[in-house]
Amino acid sequence: MRVAFVGKGGSGKTTLSALFSRHLARSGAPVLAIDGDINQHLAEALGGAEESAPPLGAHVAEIKTLLRGDNPRIPSPEAMIKTTPPGRGSRLLRPLGDDALHTRHVGRAGGVPLMVTGEFDESDLGVACYHSKLGAVELYLGHLLDGPGEYVVVDMTAGADAFASGLFTRFDVTFLVAEPTRKGVSVYRQYRDHAEQFGIRIAVVGNKVTGEDDLLFLKEQVGDDLLTHLVHSPGIRAAEQGRADALTSLEPHNLHALRILRETVDSHPRDWDRLHRHAVEFHLRNVHAWADARTGGDLAAQVDPDYVPGSAALL
Repeated sequence: MRVAFVGKGGSGKTTLSALFSRHLARSGAPVLAIDGDINQHLAEALGGAEESAPPLGAHVAEIKTLLRGDNPRIPSPEAMIKTTPPGRGSRLLRPLGDDALHTRHVGRAGGVPLMVTGEFDESDLGVACYHSKLGAVELYLGHLLDGPGEYVVVDMTAGADAFASGLFTRFDVTFLVAEPTRKGVSVYRQYRDHAEQFGIRIAVVGNKVTGEDDLLFLKEQVGDDLLTHLVHSPGIRAAEQGRADALTSLEPHNLHALRILRETVDSHPRDWDRLHRHAVEFHLRNVHAWADARTGGDLAAQVDPDYVPGSAALL
């Protein structure tokens, strides 16, 4: 199951991404965390890197070569773009499998397997956008065959910028972290309005709630979209200062909130048809907007009619 954490910068989405990933891992569930934020802080939030691995964003060409497989609709890896959907002959991946991508690009932080997109560095200034790095995550999720009880948790880039690509449609559940402030809920409204166009439900997780007034404010502003909330946490602050372990020092209410998040994910059935339909739709948008003109090809022909990835694709 694929889970995204989104929200305003400073809302605590990276902290909650890390807490949820560690909560899953501590239960023994297979989980992969992905740092998809332009500010690469997820490893630190997880408790510090134990084993580093090369960033996805610096190896997009190799990733395309792997995922292309023997797909006859894709003449070369260079013909692939970030939205190219899988088809018959494509290389499909199992979560944390022994394939070249996972073997090379999965590190570890805080006891959790971790992939990172890579930082936006000096060589990128003025010549690239961060979404060129996120394209590797979009391709990865598009070719991933994950199932119930398997979790991929992505810390997304802050603000409504997450809608600058089709990546936001690649998740089973999207948790929006919102502080009980007007600025905190303004990002929620942007997400809600964009997501509604594609039938994607946003589940709001209130954060840094200090009392009944904060909770009432969130309920008034987001209504039934409010799933649960976390209270202001001295335990998390101590962990961020390196004085404690975040999970073991977490307050009972906040631990209960993490359980609610997992129950929500587990109760949300995978809809392969929807995921693939959105993948094809955004691929065709990119084809018509820029990709055909830039590559000189007919990239709409990469869509394999009547093909939908899923368990049957493994046969």
